[in-house]
Amino acid sequence: MPSQPLTFIPLKRRLPHELLRRGHSSSSSSCDTLLFLYGEVVSSGAERAMVARRFQVRHGGADFEVDYDTDDGLEVFRYQLFSLTAIPPDEQRIVGDGDDRVVSEDSDLAAVAGRLRLVSIDEAGGGGGGGGGGERAADQGAGSSAEMLKSDEELARLLQAEEEALLLQQFVVGESSAQMEERLRPYINQVRQYEDPKAQEAARKTVPMDELEEKALVSLAKVGNFKPSKGERDLAFLIQLLYWFKRSFSWVNAPPCEGCGSETAAQGMGRPLPSELLHGGSRVEIYRCKRCSRITRFPRYNDPVKLLETRRGRCGEWANCFTFYCRAFGYESRLVLDFTDHVWTECFSVHLGRWMHLDPCEGVYDKPLLYEKGWNKKLDYAFGIAIDGIYDLTKRYTKKWHEVLTRRNLITETSLSAVLAKLTKECRGSFTSQVLSALEDREKRELEAIERNLHAADDASVSLPGRQSGDKEWRISRSETGPDDNGSLSCSSCPVRVCFDEHVTKIYGAFSPILSLLADNSVTKFRALQVFETFREPLEKMRRSSFKTRRVSLDSASIGTPSFVHQLLPSFSELLNALSLKCEHVDGKIDISLAGDPVKTSLALPVVLDALEDMVHNLRQSDHFGSDVLSLPLLKSNRIHSGSVLASGEELPLGIATAAFDGTRETKWEEPNGGRGCWIMYKVLDGKMKELVAYELMSANDAPERDPMNWVVEGSSDGGSSWHVLDEQTSQLFKNRFERRTFKIKTKAPASNAFRFRFLAVRDVQSTSRLQLGSIDLYARCS
Repeated sequence: MPSQPLTFIPLKRRLPHELLRRGHSSSSSSCDTLLFLYGEVVSSGAERAMVARRFQVRHGGADFEVDYDTDDGLEVFRYQLFSLTAIPPDEQRIVGDGDDRVVSEDSDLAAVAGRLRLVSIDEAGGGGGGGGGGERAADQGAGSSAEMLKSDEELARLLQAEEEALLLQQFVVGESSAQMEERLRPYINQVRQYEDPKAQEAARKTVPMDELEEKALVSLAKVGNFKPSKGERDLAFLIQLLYWFKRSFSWVNAPPCEGCGSETAAQGMGRPLPSELLHGGSRVEIYRCKRCSRITRFPRYNDPVKLLETRRGRCGEWANCFTFYCRAFGYESRLVLDFTDHVWTECFSVHLGRWMHLDPCEGVYDKPLLYEKGWNKKLDYAFGIAIDGIYDLTKRYTKKWHEVLTRRNLITETSLSAVLAKLTKECRGSFTSQVLSALEDREKRELEAIERNLHAADDASVSLPGRQSGDKEWRISRSETGPDDNGSLSCSSCPVRVCFDEHVTKIYGAFSPILSLLADNSVTKFRALQVFETFREPLEKMRRSSFKTRRVSLDSASIGTPSFVHQLLPSFSELLNALSLKCEHVDGKIDISLAGDPVKTSLALPVVLDALEDMVHNLRQSDHFGSDVLSLPLLKSNRIHSGSVLASGEELPLGIATAAFDGTRETKWEEPNGGRGCWIMYKVLDGKMKELVAYELMSANDAPERDPMNWVVEGSSDGGSSWHVLDEQTSQLFKNRFERRTFKIKTKAPASNAFRFRFLAVRDVQSTSRLQLGSIDLYARCS
């Protein structure tokens, strides 16, 4: 913060809400704006004397000294605290540090204690259940400290730039209000098509709802949430709907030849046929086959129901159809139109208490700065079109509003506001007064949140990718590839994440009684393989069935004689318990069905199937089968679980650090900048001391050049303050994908409560900057 008073150029318009809330007063003369700066006054008029008192305010473990004129009252004092802590005045609770007396409007600031404590309403347990509180909390989540807000001096410069851009705008506008209205009005009719109940039912029938619901619930279970609220379930389902749509819809650069399937070349535009016009295909692109010269038509359909059938297009068709899907599943949705040639979706999340950005073309959600920061787009106008009106959302998608204003030269801001108000009023013509009041209240909160976020500092640790949809040459021609074109949505400042992987340890351990029984009965290697293969088949079938009603039957004769089956089945009970399954043996049939929470079964099934495949592989690699081979890698006992993980970097959202400990091949940890060195640290639950005896690493699904080649494993007996070397490996090569390598600790080392892998180089550091791993498993000495 500046130690001297700052000088600002007087602004002849109302200051934005954000600057007023940073400890400044907006009282002014007829032509100048007065700014309060941390107890000092900057004005074009005479300065007044201050009667200051020094308060020491404690918040979030930090102390702030505040020199304040007590005559200004509590409201201005709250604004000054907001400038230091980023807690909005209406969410502040100020109490005496010694007597816990709440400072209120009636309090005499000259008489209250000099030491105060500040907490937000949410921290104090009074967060309320309204959407506005959730929106404010979510908006402040990225930065609740003064460092996350831009300096007052910079804000003033930005405001001055905005003022100049608005002044210039008066002279360069290129459209009338009528032209802007004509441009936006068709989109109102577009989104009204989403409200047809029969069309929505047709849309839902094309979606594998059971599969997406299962994936949504598993994603919550992976972070320990087995009893999510409806809002949490809805949000998780929406994200899975986005991923599914990304996989199922096709991007069209140039359509393949309808005759021979070969590549085609653009020939210009054609006249639409009546059948194409019927579904909004007023624009038709014409292509000629490079091989057989046949003509292929590509109508750009606007009918969302028709798009359910064609399932292809570019960003217009993608966003149109995806927004329709969102409405079909009951989400409040907006089709977002960007005048620099892109379209995406917004949905309102009840759980977050705010609107959320979703781009179906990119498969990215809740990253509104994707276009400006990742694609390097020069935005001008972004409008959200919904059944309740049209919203100017441009400020949500920029941190450079002063620059954006210089490009908003189609219409003056005043005229634009009038056009949007007119169209929105038409959309709401049939709404009840109660609905209108709720909409207006939520819109006010949204605008306040957008204004706050506009001047909040960006999270520099998150790297946003350039555009991934579309032909590369086309993306390059539009300058939308971003700085590295690697498609990486990554984070270099990872949070500490907790592993919810106790089920993995239970599954690994549950194979012990099965293997021991087979070894004790002198079962041959071939017979042991047959038993595991026979057991795997019904589990594979169960995995493909509906997750809420899973049940399979197995002919016991396929396992062996009745006496052998009778002896063997009890040894599987521990494994079935780990899967939340139960088993009944009746009349030569073995029935396996759900025994508890189906989500726990969904979470565990991929783990056990991958473990069975590893088991079969290890058995085939061994010379024989017997009690002498019941150790790693065949028998995986005493796996460490439920710790916390921190890494040097991670890929968002699917390549996060905990993915290395979830026991499945479906996921991986990916460090975008780890090719030449990175680390991942694991802290044992409750700081318990463990002696590491072995660990396993598994290669990921693709890109062998990203495999680790050289690394050091270290342990710490003091939670990570100091480290001792446990193992070092160099020139290690993974020959196959999903290859699991076991490394035993050869030297006696002290017990540790934290472990760290320092990966020094990947297999081919010249061709990649990334490191990736399918899994890490740590094994402790049995106590």
